[in-house]
Amino acid sequence: MMAMFFAQRVILGKTAFEDVPESLKPATYEHLKDSGVEFLAGDYQPPATAN
Repeated sequence: MMAMFFAQRVILGKTAFEDVPESLKPATYEHLKDSGVEFLAGDYQPPATAN
């Protein structure tokens, strides 16, 4: 829920992605990606997931 909140703030330009708490960055990035605006995360690379 907080990740969605931060994603909306990033989209609206109220918060820079760099200011999102580290623990919420991966989920926030996923919300941005789902919204088609992952470019707002700058050069952030989500951690690799183990398969």
